[in-house]
Amino acid sequence: MKSTLIIGYGNPDRQDDGAAWYILNALASHFGCEEIPSTDEGLEPNDCSPAFIFSLQLVPELAETISKYDRVCFVDAHTENIADEIQFIEINAAFQRSPLTHHMTPQTALSIAETLYNRCPKSILCSIRGYEFGFDSQLSARTKELADQAVQKIIAWVEES
Repeated sequence: MKSTLIIGYGNPDRQDDGAAWYILNALASHFGCEEIPSTDEGLEPNDCSPAFIFSLQLVPELAETISKYDRVCFVDAHTENIADEIQFIEINAAFQRSPLTHHMTPQTALSIAETLYNRCPKSILCSIRGYEFGFDSQLSARTKELADQAVQKIIAWVEES
């Protein structure tokens, strides 16, 4: 099996923004791994196959870790600005400017890995539509349904190698 890293990011205390954390834990359970902490406890992957990292946001420091894998899956929540409720697309390295100083895209993370380490793993983005973003740690019913569907798509992607 190709080495695979799954990076989830978002805020589990803001309802559907925590979809990635929910998905990572469902995947960890499926692959027999320990639960993924909901807080930033460093940016090193766990000792599982596939490996998992959860972070509140993508940061440049992830580039070195990303460069060590053959494949990377980024998991996040989105709002209605993306037409599909589950976006499951291949992505490539591309530096993207952001008007927000604390926001980095998966494409930019790949671009940094490619620039600094001359490695750009095959990557996908799995983005799930969020509907509720209040202060709660539970996903909305609709986003939970979508997250469960996304788990199955990611499992199939991981196992296709």
